[in-house]
Amino acid sequence: MSDESESIDPDDPAPGLRKIIHVDMDAFFASVEQRDDPSLRGKPVAVGGSSARGVVAAASYEARVFGVRSAMPSARAVKLCPDLIFRKARFDVYSAVSRQIRAIFLDHTPHVEPLSLDEAYLDVTEDLKGIGSATRIAELIRARIKAETQLTASAGVSYNKFLAKLASDQNKPDGLCVIRPGEGAAFVQSLPVARFHGVGPRGAEKMAALGIRTGADLAARDIRFLRQHFGNLADYLYRAARGIDLRRVRADRPRKSVGGERTFDHDISSGPALRDTLERIIDIVWDRIERSGARGRTVTLKLKFADFRPMSRARSVVRTVEDKQDFARLSRELLDAVLPLPQPVRLMGLTLSALEGDEEEDEETAVGGEPIQGKLPF
Repeated sequence: MSDESESIDPDDPAPGLRKIIHVDMDAFFASVEQRDDPSLRGKPVAVGGSSARGVVAAASYEARVFGVRSAMPSARAVKLCPDLIFRKARFDVYSAVSRQIRAIFLDHTPHVEPLSLDEAYLDVTEDLKGIGSATRIAELIRARIKAETQLTASAGVSYNKFLAKLASDQNKPDGLCVIRPGEGAAFVQSLPVARFHGVGPRGAEKMAALGIRTGADLAARDIRFLRQHFGNLADYLYRAARGIDLRRVRADRPRKSVGGERTFDHDISSGPALRDTLERIIDIVWDRIERSGARGRTVTLKLKFADFRPMSRARSVVRTVEDKQDFARLSRELLDAVLPLPQPVRLMGLTLSALEGDEEEDEETAVGGEPIQGKLPF
């Protein structure tokens, strides 16, 4: 589980009085493939590698009916859906469509915080067209996306980011959900905690073991209990269970990391083969680092074993990694430190993080309190 919080900006509108939209494209990569190849429409489609070593990057809704999900091994996806059709990812196309969609957002507000190619937060508290209604703006954006890209988007409208993101997932695909001021706590408490942004499967399992299955269960636990069991995530969970989120939409949100990984056609166990593979990944990732202009202080090596168990090792330096030689040296040292491995690996990756300008957002010290309620033309 993860948390993002921040302190209150005195020049910012009261957090409970913001008008936030979260737009999430429906099965984006797979939908682009179905759009561009009409023979795929209505059929189960997966974007990703079709080999036994491949991984599903995205799945159409027709494939999801069978249980196919992103990040699933392709071999398992085929077992679940024997008629699954694979298409190789075309990130240049997806990026171009994403830019089209971003331009639509920017016609309404400069306050756009992209989370990925297919989703973003928009703060329309003061919209450029003077429409005034966040709900109406969301409707116009969805209609224009459909007209210009032939793709559908779902949107959530609310008074903070946490609720808007929950809302966008409520009526997927091609849906709209609005959570108005005063409705957030009741909405959140009706949901399973697995729906909370940042609560992964393991987090949900831990909560279930503690008798916490819904937002209402979570809201019934006091802050002392949450701190005992969830440490520094307690404040986030306490606020989330009450529909409270003080984060602003940040159009200038800094990039958190630059990296890349490779899934092997066959498991690799020998040191020389792993070192050769590492050199190729170093070349690929450093090229991305150069193109992005990023400079960071932490290099992380990621490995995934044959049984899918992950392992990562990181090393941070005082000054930023300035050249490929430093990046390569740190990467090699990380790999050498874990050799020999307990079992073969199926994936290897490298990431540069702790980037310049990537400051952690300040923690909001206030834990309690109800969200500010107000009348807005939502």
